Amino acid sequence: MTRTRKGTGRIAFVGAGPGDPGLLTRRAHEALVSADHIVYDRNVPEPLLAAIRAEADPECQFSPAEGAPGDVAKVLLSAARSGLRAIHLVGGDPMAHETVLKEVQAVARTAVPFEVVPGIGQAAGVATYAGVPLPGVRVTADVDDVQSVDFESVAAAVSRGSSALAVDAGDLAAVRDGLLAAGVDPATPVSITGDGTGETQYSSASTVDSMVAAALGFAGRVVLCLGAGVAQREKLGWWENRPLYGWKVLVPRTKEQAGAMSERLRAYGAIPCEVPTIAVEPPRTPAQMERAIKGLVDGRYAWTVFTSVNAVRAVWEKFAEHGLDARHFGGVKVACIGEATAEAVRGFGIVPELVPAGEQSSEGLLAEFSPHDEILDPVGRVLLPRADIATETLAAGLTELGWEVDDVTAYRTVRAAPPPADIRDAIKSGGFDAVLFTSSSTVRNLVGIAGKPHARTVVAVIGPKTADTAVEFGLRVDVQPAHASVTDLVEALAGYAVELREKLAAMPAKQRRGSKVQGPTALRFR
Repeated sequence: MTRTRKGTGRIAFVGAGPGDPGLLTRRAHEALVSADHIVYDRNVPEPLLAAIRAEADPECQFSPAEGAPGDVAKVLLSAARSGLRAIHLVGGDPMAHETVLKEVQAVARTAVPFEVVPGIGQAAGVATYAGVPLPGVRVTADVDDVQSVDFESVAAAVSRGSSALAVDAGDLAAVRDGLLAAGVDPATPVSITGDGTGETQYSSASTVDSMVAAALGFAGRVVLCLGAGVAQREKLGWWENRPLYGWKVLVPRTKEQAGAMSERLRAYGAIPCEVPTIAVEPPRTPAQMERAIKGLVDGRYAWTVFTSVNAVRAVWEKFAEHGLDARHFGGVKVACIGEATAEAVRGFGIVPELVPAGEQSSEGLLAEFSPHDEILDPVGRVLLPRADIATETLAAGLTELGWEVDDVTAYRTVRAAPPPADIRDAIKSGGFDAVLFTSSSTVRNLVGIAGKPHARTVVAVIGPKTADTAVEFGLRVDVQPAHASVTDLVEALAGYAVELREKLAAMPAKQRRGSKVQGPTALRFR
């Protein structure tokens, strides 16, 4: 629906910070998601722009900043005078850029209302992510024009502390010459960081006189840190030292299911790639589910046992079709296999009575499920809504405990379409450092649509049944958590990476060079 524009809009100069979307301020986020036109600088990283596009209004226009400061100011003013909310999105902090300051001055000479939303400076922010402290006397600058740098001030700060400069990689030679001409000791330690705060941030250590050679391969904006703080980078470089940093991890789940897993992987430094292996579809004949929903409302069931998040969604979709809500579940006890399924039930306002404390599987649930007692349980029927391909273990076990079971097909699982060719090639050639399997079906379907993961790919499975299936398909299982949950699976993989790093560190240097260790951090042992 098109919005109605009234009167004059507003202009905001918004600092994007150093690149990590999580470093946007709350005020910046609020301004961006309500904007009508966003003009962005070339130094704003594409992942940050993608994150903003995903949350911005669908009608919001995005365009790169082009031309002189006056040209950009004209674009912003034209949009604002048309009643739009216009934003100039700037890397780092707006007031740290001379060109943006000229734009602000041009807008300030008009009657159009404007604001400036500060952001974390690129130099200071990336230095922190690289583990280089900048205490005491320091100079930090986001440099657009090397000719404008006061190298005398930088040299003075380096002599008494540390400094950080955000510059274009192509300007490093000019920066080196300026530092040496200002009297900086050629042996002064330097760290150079590319893709600062990004998924592939990487740093190189050097000295002022050799920093250009050390920066070969760097492109775009880099952050140069100088002085005493550089010596602490190895110990304090937390971003690049996370357990799974740089690992490309294959997550064979749909985007809806993979969200929590991918977020946790990113927290450990991994780069997740979500590949759906199944598609969920309604049952071919809806009559079973219709009778089940009517039975829930009429008090036909003592228990409902949910085996998956998809089963929960299927029941609630049927509830919504009939105008029902959680109140119509009153009197029916709920059991869930797994914490993720229980969380989905809680999302609908119901607290499950039973979630296995031990093994989160059919066997684990049966071990804790009470046998039917004719006196205590006047209603002796259990509703079991599940996938069309589910095993009979749970239904048979509940029957043995004396319960009558309505085993209902709540949804069908069909194999998803194959992923793009480049993903299939990466799976088979070892382009992924690890793969996480959360069920036997994810193993079967991934192999079916994309082929077997390469032998050097770490295979992590959520539980024993998934492990058995992986072995059946000729895969080597490297990681299996003690407790079957997504959280524990990711943490087990992170722990595995730490163990490998420790083994590598304990190796003699000669043996380490000759080892056949694989992986992004050279940690993998076979």
